[in-house]
Amino acid sequence: MLQQFYPQVLHSYSYELNKDMHFAAAHFIPHADAGKCSELHGHTYFVNITVVGDELNSAGFLVNFQDLKKVVHSRYDHTIMNDHKEDFNDESSNHFPTTEVIARRIWENIEAHLKTLPNQPKCLQVLVRETPTSYVVYRPKVSEK
Repeated sequence: MLQQFYPQVLHSYSYELNKDMHFAAAHFIPHADAGKCSELHGHTYFVNITVVGDELNSAGFLVNFQDLKKVVHSRYDHTIMNDHKEDFNDESSNHFPTTEVIARRIWENIEAHLKTLPNQPKCLQVLVRETPTSYVVYRPKVSEK
């Protein structure tokens, strides 16, 4: 992941923090149109998280990198994504563990954590790479921030 470049979002915040991480997980897409992806299979997911803000916390961080890793890596690494019923389900395509939904759920989980911090940073975007040639970027609409 060295020297990766990610899609940039123009913003007016003073600080922009990016955290790269990866985790190994399996999933399946519970839909007939998913083809081979309807069978259980695994990936090494590469994730980039962009956090922005204007104020640093008392330790001088926008957010501690380790906190972001706990929210994502500790939750999903070496698991079956479909088993995370708080994040995914087999009932609604908006909650199947596709790369798109995984990116959105990571954003939602990070944003929930950031809202607990006194300096109130915001998660601007989450990029999830499922394979070397395929990735998804999730950015909330401005009204969701």
